Amino acid sequence: MEVSKEEFLRQFGGDYGYPGAPKGVDEMRAAEFKRLEGMAYLDHAGATLYSEAQMADVLKDLASNVYGNPHSQSDSSMAASDLVTAARHQVLKYFNASPREYKCIFTSGATAALKLVGECFPWSRESCYMYTMENHNSVLGIREYALSKGATVLAVDVEEGADLAKDNGSHSLYKISRRTNQRRSKDVLSHNCQNGSLSDISGNNWNIFAFPSECNFSGQKFSLSLVKLIKEGKIPLQQQGKWMVLIDAAKGCATEPPNLTVYPADFVVCSFYKIFGYPTGLGALIVKNEAANLLNKTYFSGGTVAASIADIDFVQKRKNIEQVLEDGTISFLNIASLRHGFKIIEMLTTSAIERHTTSLATYVRNKMLDLKHSNEINVCTIYGQQYSKVEGLKMGPTITFNLKREDGSWFGYREVEKLASLFGIHLRTGCFCNPGACAKYLGLSHSDLVSNFEAGHVCWDDNDIINGKPTGAVRISFGYMSTFEDAEKFLKFLQSSFVSLPVQFNNGYMLNLNSLNLIDNSSQKAVSDIHLKSITIYPVKSCQGFSVKSWPLTTGGLMYDREWLLQGSGGEILTQKKVPELGSIRTLIDLELGKLFIESPTRRDKLQLSLLESLADLSEEVDVFGQRYEVQSYDDRVNTWFSEAIGRKGDCKQKLPVDAMRFRPNLVISGSSPYSEDNWKKLRIGEACFTSMGGCNRCQMINLHQDSGQVLKSKEPLATLASYRRKKGKILFGILLNYEDIMEGENETIAGRWLQVGQQVYPSTE
Repeated sequence: MEVSKEEFLRQFGGDYGYPGAPKGVDEMRAAEFKRLEGMAYLDHAGATLYSEAQMADVLKDLASNVYGNPHSQSDSSMAASDLVTAARHQVLKYFNASPREYKCIFTSGATAALKLVGECFPWSRESCYMYTMENHNSVLGIREYALSKGATVLAVDVEEGADLAKDNGSHSLYKISRRTNQRRSKDVLSHNCQNGSLSDISGNNWNIFAFPSECNFSGQKFSLSLVKLIKEGKIPLQQQGKWMVLIDAAKGCATEPPNLTVYPADFVVCSFYKIFGYPTGLGALIVKNEAANLLNKTYFSGGTVAASIADIDFVQKRKNIEQVLEDGTISFLNIASLRHGFKIIEMLTTSAIERHTTSLATYVRNKMLDLKHSNEINVCTIYGQQYSKVEGLKMGPTITFNLKREDGSWFGYREVEKLASLFGIHLRTGCFCNPGACAKYLGLSHSDLVSNFEAGHVCWDDNDIINGKPTGAVRISFGYMSTFEDAEKFLKFLQSSFVSLPVQFNNGYMLNLNSLNLIDNSSQKAVSDIHLKSITIYPVKSCQGFSVKSWPLTTGGLMYDREWLLQGSGGEILTQKKVPELGSIRTLIDLELGKLFIESPTRRDKLQLSLLESLADLSEEVDVFGQRYEVQSYDDRVNTWFSEAIGRKGDCKQKLPVDAMRFRPNLVISGSSPYSEDNWKKLRIGEACFTSMGGCNRCQMINLHQDSGQVLKSKEPLATLASYRRKKGKILFGILLNYEDIMEGENETIAGRWLQVGQQVYPSTE
C-alpha cells in the first residue's frame, strides 16, 4: 500500500504531470488551485474545476470590453457577435469537426442539447430510437418524443469482441443484445414485433442510435468505430431507413473528445463546465449539416425569425440553422468566457490530459483491487473493466465501486461519502443519473428497482442498502489538475476507514482510541456509584444550552428543551450544520419569570420571549425533516434579531480539547464504564423512568467549537469516532432516552417530577 511517489513516477512518469508543458501539474496546482489545499477533489465527472488564471482572464476581459446583445448591429453587438462566431469555430476545432460539415449550436448544457434533438427530430411510426443501456437519463429522456410519435424505442447492450485490438472495422467484433421493445401507439401491427426484435418496415424513415463516448457510471469508453459501422449498415439493426448516430460526450470530452473527422457522428453534445469548470449553464450541440436540415423546431422566438406578423399566421424563420435552433438571446457573456477555458486545455493538450488522468486512475484502480481483509475477502468491488471479457478495454479516469466488510456484507455508499467528507475528500455517490448502467453492474432486476422505489428509495437519498444489496455506488474521477497526492490521500482513507480491523468491544463496536482527547473538566477521580452529573437544557435547536442543578419533566421529556427552532427564508430548518454561527447564540430560561432570554456576541440587546404568551394567531404548518408540524411563529422583531445575530465561522487546524458539552447532551452520567450505556435498555433517575431509544447518530455538528465568539470547525472528534464507533453506517455516541411519563400499572400521566444533579442512576440491560 505504501508506494512512494518516486516508485509511482517510475511506472507512470512518462504520462503523469505534463512533462512537456510550460507548467507541470505540481506548479499549476500550487499557483492556480490554492483553494484545494488540504483536500482531494475527486468529482471531476460531476464538474471539473476552474483555475485562478482562467477566472482572472474572464474578469479582465469583461472589465475591459463592452459586449452587447448580438441581435443588433451596434459596435458592442458586433463585438459580441464576433466572439460568438470565434467560439463556434473553437468548439468545432476541439472536436476536429470541419466547419463545412458541422454546425455548433449553443445550448444551456448537454441536457438541453439532447432535448433539442429529441424535440426537433422527424420521428414517425416507422422510426426507431435505439440506445445503449449505459446512458444518462438525459439521453433516455429523448424516448418520450419518439414514443409520443408512435416510434419504437429499444435499449441494447453492446459487447465488444475480445479481438478488439485487431479492429479492422468488422461488425463481427460487436454483439448487440436487444432488450424489450417499447411502443405506445395503440394500432401497432403485431407482425412488426417478432421474437423481441423488429421486422423490416418499408418507407423512408429516420432512426437514431445513441451511446456515450464514455460511460459516466463506470468510466468504460465505447469504441467510436460504432459510428461508421452503424451509419454504413455493417451492424444489422433490423430496422430499415436511415440511421443517424448521437454521441453523448458530456463525460468523455474532458479527456478525449470524439474526433469527428475520423468518426463522423451526426449529433454530439457537451457541457463546458465538464471540460474546464467555467462557465456553467452552457453547452453545445455539434450537428452535421445533413442532420441539422432534418431538425424542425415548432417554436419560434426572438432571434429565430426573419419576419413575423402579430395578428395573422405569418412567420418566416431564418435560414441560418444556428439562429433557428438557438431560442432568444444566447448567453453571450458566458460564450465570451470559453476562450479563456480553452486556453489552458490547449496549453496542456487533450492527449496529455488523457494520459495524465489515466495514469492516476490506473494506479488507484490497481491498488484498490489489492485491498483485502485479513480473511482475504476483497474490500473493493469495481464496476466496469473487471465485468468485461475484453482484455485491455479502454477506461476513462473514473472509478466506480462499492466496499465490502469482512463478513461479506456491504458498506453503504452514504457511509463512505460521510466519512470521506471528514477526510477532506470530495466524491460522488448514487447512480449518477445512469439507471441502466447502475442496474446492470449492481445486478438489480426490474422487480428490485420497483420494490426499492416502493420502499421509499429515490435518487440522492440515504437508502443505500435495501434487502442486503446496494442501491447505488461510490464514484471518484480525476481531472487535469489532479495529483498523485490526491490519489494517495484517497487510498489512505480507504485503508484506515474500511480495511483495518481493530479489536472489538463485547457490545459490537470497534476499539481504536487513537488520539481522541476526551476530557472531564469536573473530576478526574473514579467513582463507584452511577449518578446524574449534569443537566443541560437547549431551548432553541442548534443554539447554546444552559446548565441547571434541577429541572422539571413534562410529557415530552425535559421542559422547554428544543421547543424552538429557526426557519430560513426558503423554508428550510436552520441547524449548526448549515449555519455554524448559531452555536454562538446563548440561551437561558427563568422559570419564575416565565421568560426565555437569548443573547449573541454580535448584538448589544438581549432578546426576551415570554413563555406564557399565546401565539395562536401566528400558527402555521412547516416541514421539519420530512414531517409536517403545526407551529407558532414570531413577528418580524424576533426574526430580525436572529438574522442580525448570525456572524461568520472560521476553520481550525489546531487540536482542540473535546469535552462532554461538544456533544450537546441533556444528561451526563458519571460512575459507569465507558460506553456501558450502549447496552442499557432502561434506566431510572430518582423516581423518573426512561427507555433507551438506541444510539445517537452523530454528524459534523460536533466538530464545531465555540471560542471567544468564533465558531471553529475541524474534523474532530467525528473522524476519530468514525474509526471505532461505526455501526451499520452510523457513527454512534451516547444514547437517546424516552421519558416514560406513565408508570406501569397507572393510567394517569405523572406531573411535577424533577431531575436533580447528584441523583442516583439505576440502569438495566434487560
